[in-house]
Amino acid sequence: MSDAAPRLKGLLEQVLGAPLPVRIRAWDGSQAGPPDAPLLVVRHRRALRRLLWKPGELGLARAWVAGELEVEGDLYAVLELMAGLIWERDEDARTLAQALREPEVRAAVRGLVRMAGPALPPAPPREEARRRRAHLHTRRTDKRAISHHYDVGNDFYELVLGPSMVYSCAYWEAPEAEGGTLEDAQRDKLELVSRKLGLRAGQRLLDVGCGWGSMAIHAAREHGVNVVGITLSQEQAAYARKRVADEGLTDRVEIRVQDYRDVVDGPYDAISSIGMAEHVGAEQYLKYARNLYALLKPGGRLLNHQIARRPRRDESAYDVDEFIDAYVFPDGELAPIGTTVAQLERAGFEVRDVESIREHYALTLRRWVANLESGWAEAVRLTSPGRARVWRLYMAASALAFERNRIGVNQVLAVRTPESGAAGMPLRARTWND
Repeated sequence: MSDAAPRLKGLLEQVLGAPLPVRIRAWDGSQAGPPDAPLLVVRHRRALRRLLWKPGELGLARAWVAGELEVEGDLYAVLELMAGLIWERDEDARTLAQALREPEVRAAVRGLVRMAGPALPPAPPREEARRRRAHLHTRRTDKRAISHHYDVGNDFYELVLGPSMVYSCAYWEAPEAEGGTLEDAQRDKLELVSRKLGLRAGQRLLDVGCGWGSMAIHAAREHGVNVVGITLSQEQAAYARKRVADEGLTDRVEIRVQDYRDVVDGPYDAISSIGMAEHVGAEQYLKYARNLYALLKPGGRLLNHQIARRPRRDESAYDVDEFIDAYVFPDGELAPIGTTVAQLERAGFEVRDVESIREHYALTLRRWVANLESGWAEAVRLTSPGRARVWRLYMAASALAFERNRIGVNQVLAVRTPESGAAGMPLRARTWND
């Protein structure tokens, strides 16, 4: 008799202390749960072994990446339903260690062990990064982390990001319902950054974490600026240089493979840092801010575009997201927006504006997920089934996180204000370059 699903559902509910809001189909074909609920497919017992050896998010992620867990139907719906059980536990929610003090929970875990079968823990999927958190954010470890994430293949990124090749939050001046496209929104974001920086012909712009060159090209082509773009990714640099040459902008744009700590050819009139500061790390952040401050001329502006997390009651208890750290952004760290502003001010900057564009990132991510899903077979061919699954899960879960205000994204405009106090900023907010 096929009964794995009912048994599995009952045991998991005992461990979690709550009913499962999804329907389960087990490896033996049995099903259990609300008939109209989204379907979570457990394709192999090995998924249980991963969860038992690594309870929580990382065990689930390993089973997902390996193809041992699957969702039939709307992935967003399943993530929404499971969020309260897995990803959005309150700081006061019971931990697994606390739950295991309860006899019925210990009995349920023993039942899961019997279902999983006696075996050693499965090896992590090959897409998992090797993490060495004892030596974070040296030049060597940062380069390795950037390579893990960005050197997946430019063709893969073209499929996901679309023609704009901008891998950061777009800015939706025109809603999709009014015909706004992802490409329009990314162009509008680059122009928004340019306006905030007050870019004018002949100025020097440093684009930190330049990606595939989109901001550098936009600033040079649309505003006549001379740009140095830096990245740690060889693949990004090669792609960006070709784009620059195709646009006929080699006399205005230089793309370097260079760490931000090694840039010494200031002063610059402006610096853009778009979606790069998340890689810097808490211990290095003040040094990052001071380096950029030193590279600006008096009156120069910095636009720091960065994802932020919600603050915790006990900041010392903050841990990086295990799935993101292992599969997406190794060594990445998020900080509350207040912490970021404080660090920029400690470095000497005058912070003139903070704009939250959280909802815009949810829209952006949903478009990237749609691009990936519509080109799924090609994405798998270009990378691997596991890598494509990583990206689908990470982007869909991130879209929901932005929608739920679990994380946000902010553009912070800061100035190296001269001793005279003449910051060169407009009197009216959000006019930027009047």
